[in-house]
Amino acid sequence: MTRIIAGTLGGRRIAVPPRGTRPTTDRVREALFSRLDHDDALRGARVIDLFAGSGALGLEALSRGAAHATFVEAASPAARVLQRNARDLGLGAQAALVREKALSYLRRTSDSWDVALLDPPYDIARDDLAAVLAALAPRLAHGAPVVLEWSSRAGDAPWPAEIEPVREKDYGETRLHWAGRR
Repeated sequence: MTRIIAGTLGGRRIAVPPRGTRPTTDRVREALFSRLDHDDALRGARVIDLFAGSGALGLEALSRGAAHATFVEAASPAARVLQRNARDLGLGAQAALVREKALSYLRRTSDSWDVALLDPPYDIARDDLAAVLAALAPRLAHGAPVVLEWSSRAGDAPWPAEIEPVREKDYGETRLHWAGRR
């Protein structure tokens, strides 16, 4: 179990899949969302949570004022946990679950977002992540923050030309990569 850190759902517990995911630690989520809150990026925002796992990132965004979150998760066990979390938190139409691989979803959708949160497996191939980021870029509003949580051993994020890197910060094995849609 993990918990929502702050906002209207602050303190509420959410389930995590028993295996196959790496939940974002409270420390990393607090750092990520403190920055988004400081930039007032979440109020009324449409958020996409790619490689969503339990949905902790998107659920935190909703708790802190996002209007809607699209959760993209291909693994059925994780998607079931995420669906239960959204239901148990009473989020209804604010939370949309897409059970599909991130790249195929981004290539077929016409939806757009104001904030993008990505927490891929640490062992994702660099070219695969680059393809996801390239497919995501045209779906983002101008200036949209993009936050990638990835292994600190992976090196620089493979940002496409449409997304400008802003900063990186390590939290042990985890690195948060910050960027914005040009």
